[in-house]
Amino acid sequence: MAPQSSAAARLSVVQRHLSLQPCSSKSPAAVTSCSIGSKYTPDYKNYAKIDGKLVSWMHDIPLDLDSTTREANMVVEVPRWSNGKFEIDVKAPGNPIVQDQKKGKMRFVGNLFPYKGYIHNYGAFPQTWEDPGTKCEKTGLLGDNDPLDVCEIGSKILSTGSVVRVKILGSIALIDDGELDWKVLAINVADPLAQKLNDIDDIRKYCPGLLDSTRWWFRNYKLPDGKPENTFAFNGDFLGAAATVEVVQSCSHHWKTLIQSQGKEGYPTTNNSTLKGTPGHGDFEQKQLLSYEAKPDAPIPPEVDEVFYRV
Repeated sequence: MAPQSSAAARLSVVQRHLSLQPCSSKSPAAVTSCSIGSKYTPDYKNYAKIDGKLVSWMHDIPLDLDSTTREANMVVEVPRWSNGKFEIDVKAPGNPIVQDQKKGKMRFVGNLFPYKGYIHNYGAFPQTWEDPGTKCEKTGLLGDNDPLDVCEIGSKILSTGSVVRVKILGSIALIDDGELDWKVLAINVADPLAQKLNDIDDIRKYCPGLLDSTRWWFRNYKLPDGKPENTFAFNGDFLGAAATVEVVQSCSHHWKTLIQSQGKEGYPTTNNSTLKGTPGHGDFEQKQLLSYEAKPDAPIPPEVDEVFYRV
């Protein structure tokens, strides 16, 4: 039998992950992204591809959680120090990364002095889901109907639509409008500091002030929009790496239940292009979804640069 090409071999690795079977590879290298439309407008969409084939950011990118090394794959939605509120659209075909909107306006996170925009590289764990119909065993709260959020704390600014292998370090349980919205702290395994960081106390030791800043930012980041402070479960205390891995495993279990279902109104679409045997499996209409090309970024409204001072 002739050896596989490197591209075919990489795709085979990803497909084994996506069929929910164990696999030894930890590299998300086969995944690329494709943007259409103009950034900071409703037309902008960032899709995932594997060897040129359109796939779902939520369902077709492998989580590949290793509970021993506490590593997993993260999809980056928002680069650190930027303001655009980009997220995986869980209800659109292909689950592209889009900018959130409210009342017809594109949403931006304000600048909470002394920070600009998001203070971490922000994204999500694919193949996870915070189930809005099941109470969390740790908090008794219902999930927010989205993939599990990740805050990457390394030194490099990561780009929207990149897939990064990260080490799980801890988490904080944000309560957003009465729903549980976990924020997992992790670091790019390629970061120079990654070897020193293995748990939440290591962040306190090697990154003094980062945990306090993280809690403060998530408590107050909606104040520039005229909204009240957010609250937390566990009195705002951070969970360690082991407990956080359990959270990731739970959200992965909920996703597996979701992807095997017929879908439900108000829940994420289960359409996917790689998970054979699931109700939502099938190729995406690539020509239809990619019916227009990428355009130059639209201007960011000048008020986004304003600085908000917490009283």
